[in-house]
Amino acid sequence: MRIIAGELKGRRLHRLEGKQTRPTSDRLRETIFNILSFRTQQAVVLDLFSGTGAMAIEALSRGADSAVLVDDSSQAISLIAQNVRSFSLEKKARVQRWNIAHGLNFLRHVQPLFDLVFMDPPYNRNMIGPTLNHLLQSTSLAAQACIVVEHSVSEAIRFDHPEFELHDQRTYGKTMVSFLSFNPSWPGGYDQA
Repeated sequence: MRIIAGELKGRRLHRLEGKQTRPTSDRLRETIFNILSFRTQQAVVLDLFSGTGAMAIEALSRGADSAVLVDDSSQAISLIAQNVRSFSLEKKARVQRWNIAHGLNFLRHVQPLFDLVFMDPPYNRNMIGPTLNHLLQSTSLAAQACIVVEHSVSEAIRFDHPEFELHDQRTYGKTMVSFLSFNPSWPGGYDQA
């Protein structure tokens, strides 16, 4: 695994051996960032189910301002912290161990708001909808934030919130990547909170 582009291009990421994490391949990561193109510049990034931290670190390499990297696994958190240190990103990246299934309340006080979110939850465990709900309740998303969800092709994205709009879906082997946007002016959004 390596950083594909930007200031850190070509630098290698540390990763866990075995099947405890399912890191996004270099090729898929490159494809996602090609689709995002301009959105990474000066972005405030949230990387949920971060694993190795590759998505957030790639975004920082490509010009994102800051990132919060979240995972529940102590091994993953240690690895993410190691990757952040090895790239000297301590001033731009915050690493947080947190059980996302229990909510994202710790994000309520994070400023500025996130305008780019990566989600790569364990496949086929019905975590996408609840995580989107937690994101909405955390009031941590900027208007028109882009949410990129990696999931199994057999797991449909389901959410009950009109604030999220599905813009695009692409299939890469057994993985589907869904691109959503957040509009808080729709019913139930922050403007009415």
